[in-house]
Amino acid sequence: MPRNLKTTAWRLICISSLTVSLYPLYYLLANQPVGLLMHKSGELLVSTTWNIAFYSHICLGGVALAVGWMQFVKSLRQLHPSAHGTVGIVYAVAVLISGLSGIYIAQSANGGLISGLGFATLGIAWLATTGAGCYYIIRGKVVQHRAMMTYSYALCLAAVTLRILLPLLIILFGEFVTAYRVVAWLCWLPNLGIAYLIQDRSHPKESYPIIIYQTKNSI
Repeated sequence: MPRNLKTTAWRLICISSLTVSLYPLYYLLANQPVGLLMHKSGELLVSTTWNIAFYSHICLGGVALAVGWMQFVKSLRQLHPSAHGTVGIVYAVAVLISGLSGIYIAQSANGGLISGLGFATLGIAWLATTGAGCYYIIRGKVVQHRAMMTYSYALCLAAVTLRILLPLLIILFGEFVTAYRVVAWLCWLPNLGIAYLIQDRSHPKESYPIIIYQTKNSI
């Protein structure tokens, strides 16, 4: 990728991440159900457990979006490693809470089973890649750590791609439910593919699943 194009893409990711990270304020400041809450049943909206999970998911997901991109700033990693570590801890904790609560609320996702499976799988993948990233850095395996955190933030960016794609899909399909079922998968699967290509170009061997990578190196 040309350097100018790469720089532009990186800036767009940072700007969109910071913008969407403020999206929870839309829900917190509203005096009535807005956005996705308009499609929820009255019974669900008065459930204390569901509301705790929903607001934990969107608020901590916003924190993960807001700080996650900082992990990839080279100067921060090299000149201020302790700050990089602190950002990583904040990101990992935010992912843990947002991911778990996201899996919970996926059970009541609009669009039923198809949407629910899409968002639940996203939550599991987000937790798994972030956990793997933490595991590898604790063991001092920086390359593998960087690969896993690239996948993790690509999944985190599903919050951005969802808000870009959903209005377009609603126009395409002419109604919300079908669009939501599609976006439940489309908001994150392409992100993983792009992350894979980035890893493949920079570290071809590390782009494979870690088990395969370790097996090859143990032969």
